[in-house]
Amino acid sequence: MAHFKYIGRTKKGEKVEGVVEANDRAGAVRQIELMGQIPVSIKETTKTVKQKSAEKKRFKFELGFQRKAKMKLQDLLLFSRELSDLVASGMTIGRALHTLSARKDESAIGTIVETLRDEIVQGTSLSDALELFPETFSTLYVNLVRAGEASGNLPGALENICIHYERVHEARGKVIGALIYPMIVVIIGVGAVVFVMLKIVPQFKTTFTEMGAELPAPTLALMAASDFLLKYGLVVALIIFGLSVVLKKWVSAGPGQKIWHRAQLRIPILGQIVTNNAYAHFARTFGTLLQNGVSVLPAMGIVQKTITNVVISEEIGKARDRVTDGASISKPLAQGKVFPRLLIDMLAVGEETGDMAGALKHITRRYDAELDRMVKTCTTVLEPILLVIVAALVGGIAISLLLPVLTLTDQLHM
Repeated sequence: MAHFKYIGRTKKGEKVEGVVEANDRAGAVRQIELMGQIPVSIKETTKTVKQKSAEKKRFKFELGFQRKAKMKLQDLLLFSRELSDLVASGMTIGRALHTLSARKDESAIGTIVETLRDEIVQGTSLSDALELFPETFSTLYVNLVRAGEASGNLPGALENICIHYERVHEARGKVIGALIYPMIVVIIGVGAVVFVMLKIVPQFKTTFTEMGAELPAPTLALMAASDFLLKYGLVVALIIFGLSVVLKKWVSAGPGQKIWHRAQLRIPILGQIVTNNAYAHFARTFGTLLQNGVSVLPAMGIVQKTITNVVISEEIGKARDRVTDGASISKPLAQGKVFPRLLIDMLAVGEETGDMAGALKHITRRYDAELDRMVKTCTTVLEPILLVIVAALVGGIAISLLLPVLTLTDQLHM
């Protein structure tokens, strides 16, 4: 059968595009009319997006600065939930994607959905079509879909994907939410200090100079710092910006990334937040993969790629290399001394009872609860510390400005 790409109009006159499969052009016309659309132009197409992209790569390199369609996590959640609901209601995956693409969304979601629809209609599996957008659909996402296709339970796989990403989104939201107030305090505090140093302090300096007052050491230091910021503030800001860019690049890959990630694990409170989040993510992802029929070794390889902390990710990779029987992973994980004893013991119990997925659910709940507790602790501790620091800076500036006034007052009373 051939594939025909068409442009048509709905009964309301709206423009529609799509791909249908038929024996000939007349059959394609009948299919389009059965969908309640009026065909305007029909063109036979025999190549999918995957085939076309493979041919293009033979002749030219893909430019690094070209932006590909990408969904945000919230958009991915919405798409996954809607697709899961439509497939669970009895729709075929092709019809479900056609339904979603009919909204004519001009954003990245619309572009991705239309491409997926065209791929499915032309015979590509959903898992292979998802690989066209690696920036949106992770290895975990693709493999869960592939496992669902292999087992014949694609609706169940899509439901598990939705549950997994909803929990990931919820965990990320908790951490971000806990940092909002401290960041507001820092931004307001830094802004207040900079404003005082650049606007208020110079006015006091002029007044003190006209009065010929003898300034104490703290006030002189404050005036010198203000003069320095007025003269070289822009240079300092550019240097700080440049250093931050270089530092961010250094910690994003290579040895710098490993050093930074190892340091994260040793920082009080922050290290516990990072590890608890990683352990919960490990258990949740691993359990989801096993539930969907992915075997232990491939599942560990996928989990390793989804862990953001390099130190913990590398330890999972080493444990995967140590696994010999393809089933027992508690002992290989214990050898690295990165994963806590409690997690190892709970995993070992799951192996003994044959209920690994159930044990991983308990581990996920345990470390999700611990993550919540540590985030609350971090917020409770961080807020007063930041307030004290900001108050100390502003108070120190105020005292430095008032010292000359108090000195002059004492001299007038003598």
